[in-house]
Amino acid sequence: MRRTNRAKRAFLAVMGDEKRQRITIPVFAILLSLVAGAVVYLILGKNPITAYVSFLQGSGLLPKSSYAAKKSMITDLMSMLNAWTPMLFASLSVAVAMRSGLFNIGVSGQMLVAGLITTVTVGYADLPALVARPLVVLIGMAVGAAVSALIGFLKYKWNINEVVSAIMINYIVRYAASFVIKYFLADPVSRQSRAIRDSARLSLMDAPVGGLKMDIPLGIILAVAAVILVWFLFQKMRLGFEFRTIGANPKAARYAGINVGRNLVVTMALSGALAGLAGVTYFMGYYGSIQPDTLISTGFDAIAVSILGNSDPVGILFSSFLITVIGKGSTYMSSNVGVRQEIGSLITGLILLFAACGAFFRYMLARSRQRQAESERLTVQADDGEEAGA
Repeated sequence: MRRTNRAKRAFLAVMGDEKRQRITIPVFAILLSLVAGAVVYLILGKNPITAYVSFLQGSGLLPKSSYAAKKSMITDLMSMLNAWTPMLFASLSVAVAMRSGLFNIGVSGQMLVAGLITTVTVGYADLPALVARPLVVLIGMAVGAAVSALIGFLKYKWNINEVVSAIMINYIVRYAASFVIKYFLADPVSRQSRAIRDSARLSLMDAPVGGLKMDIPLGIILAVAAVILVWFLFQKMRLGFEFRTIGANPKAARYAGINVGRNLVVTMALSGALAGLAGVTYFMGYYGSIQPDTLISTGFDAIAVSILGNSDPVGILFSSFLITVIGKGSTYMSSNVGVRQEIGSLITGLILLFAACGAFFRYMLARSRQRQAESERLTVQADDGEEAGA
């Protein structure tokens, strides 16, 4: 019994107070998911350590035993960074909306419409790279902001739930984009949209560097800058304070003189602009074309990634990196360990599932602390009673 109490006290001490739990709970969720994943590998008769090392090797964080011609650890790393860029933008988009208590489930749709519009307007145009690439970024931001601001306006004007309107817009965008691609932009071989011009692409694909051929993501610089700007918005700007106040208590914010309606629209517009950047760095960068009849999972995964990072820009920087490492490393893991590639998606799903349980973990920790304090109080009272009796 004493050992159990000591272990419980040690665990509570490690998890820390509410402020410290913003870090310890996500780390605890990741550890739980890795343990659960290890059990899955053991059931399949595979070595979990080899599997997890393979994830790191496949994403360019550890060297492989051999490489194809003109490939190396650095080329794998650059490819992973290329995939990380849209995930980082999408997760920041979700975090901005959550700051005001909104749930932007329409990130994938906003990514798609931004990618489609920039493909049509710039992707096939005969423009120099110095003109085309900035245009892709600006148009993508504007389109994403416009679509998302519409969701915020519907919420403000008629109190239409943002989740419902975002889902409906997702459907509209998906089928409208499929129609345009199939009838006007389709490649006869791949049945996806035709490849855009290299001058408009936000990634330098197979760029010759030092005898290697690597994919260089130009958008990663913008993504890191976005992390800094969103952090500055949240921590230092009055607008970020208003977002947080509205998210905590809209009625109190309105009583304090904050224009709640305007801020809802602004919040969603900023969220949409980041979603638009996620869309152009994916469709006009990492992937290079658009597949019809599909909403990519990045926008939906970003919700859980943002929760894992506590909707904090710095936390999202690490959580999105982790999820991308697993996603990019799953192909090599599959070939190296000899299991289906979907196991990588399973590990990702476990991480996101445990991350979504963060509120439950906080509740259980608070309850355990309360019970511990009550037990210590009763013990002190019993000791005082014994001394008084003696």
